[in-house]
Amino acid sequence: MNDGRVKVPRRLTIFLTLFLPVVAALVAGLVRAWRSGGQADPWTWALPAALMVALMGQLLAKNLWRWLLWIAIGATGAALIFCTIAAARPPDLWAAVGLLLMTLLAGFGSRGLREGGTRLIAVGLLVLAGLLAWRGPSQPLTAVADRPALAVITALPLFWTEGARADAPIITVLRTRFTVRPLDDPRALAGSGARALLLAQPRAMTAEELVAIDAWVRAGGTALVLADPLLRWPTVLPPGDRRRAPSVNLLPPLLAHWGVEPGGLDEAETRHFLDDGQLVTLSGTQAFMGRQPGCVPPRSAIMRCRIGQGRVVLVGDADLIDDRLWLADPASPLDPRAWAADTPALVGHWLGVSIAQGRHWFREAGDVVTGLRWALIFGTGWAILGMVLFRRTEQRVEQ
Repeated sequence: MNDGRVKVPRRLTIFLTLFLPVVAALVAGLVRAWRSGGQADPWTWALPAALMVALMGQLLAKNLWRWLLWIAIGATGAALIFCTIAAARPPDLWAAVGLLLMTLLAGFGSRGLREGGTRLIAVGLLVLAGLLAWRGPSQPLTAVADRPALAVITALPLFWTEGARADAPIITVLRTRFTVRPLDDPRALAGSGARALLLAQPRAMTAEELVAIDAWVRAGGTALVLADPLLRWPTVLPPGDRRRAPSVNLLPPLLAHWGVEPGGLDEAETRHFLDDGQLVTLSGTQAFMGRQPGCVPPRSAIMRCRIGQGRVVLVGDADLIDDRLWLADPASPLDPRAWAADTPALVGHWLGVSIAQGRHWFREAGDVVTGLRWALIFGTGWAILGMVLFRRTEQRVEQ
């Protein structure tokens, strides 16, 4: 007798049960990754996948534990396929294993809560899943014990906002690896004790001050020089205000002495990937041309030069350290998961220290679309395979 209800085919029920949680976890992880700066990190998918599998652990019948395992593997596989294609390189092995392990612990821990004899074990599994979620991903930076001195010469508001003293986020990060010493007079470099210098869009200098910087570098110093021909750093100060950073590069005499000349100007804001996969966002960038063999590459917006006993890294952009171009969450500069580019890590590397290496990033929009397409194809195929296997198992039991 027909009671008016539509009967859903059993195969369709199995397919949707195996497919929809995988898609939900994939999309939720993608939203989290997009909001956090575009990092293709499997840990970003761990929480959505774990919650979805835990939910299915409560909804599925007790004898369907194989379905739960199938869903966990499907959610993990879809996320890893997406991360690999979107970032154009495989994800970190520990992150991939952590994603699968956390998903399984959450799923079977949730399932165990339904059975009286295993509730204590289930709570332990859920606690382990929580510990993985807490300690597995990259941790916020903390200050190291041995911090060398870093001199900073700049006209940018790195140590003050327009109204009060306050460190810019990039300085907050650098303080975890350096004892930061702002200098007004380059002639104080020799007595500062610093072996590293951040020279970022300084004001016009006298010949004597430029000579002091050159002598310090040639004596063995390491300098990162940010020389921007088109500064876009936000400011409410009117043009002509002495507190306002210069809008153009005022270091051509020093660069010419080092055998470096200005090249072409790119006014666009661009995501620039280095050869090792690290990402930096540049805005209004000038290329340099090296006229001496100690500068490599000979023409680039990022150039390394040997000057006497020292070394210099030249970057034709100072906006790259503006937190708008590298920080997704302004409240969390010390958390690498909140970064939208590798700028702090690169600045540290150029100055001679290591800061939170190893992030993977979405490449182009086309890579993200392709990754999503293949992740969905995998999820669909995985659900179809599970549907066929589990339906056959049910049919054998029915016979």
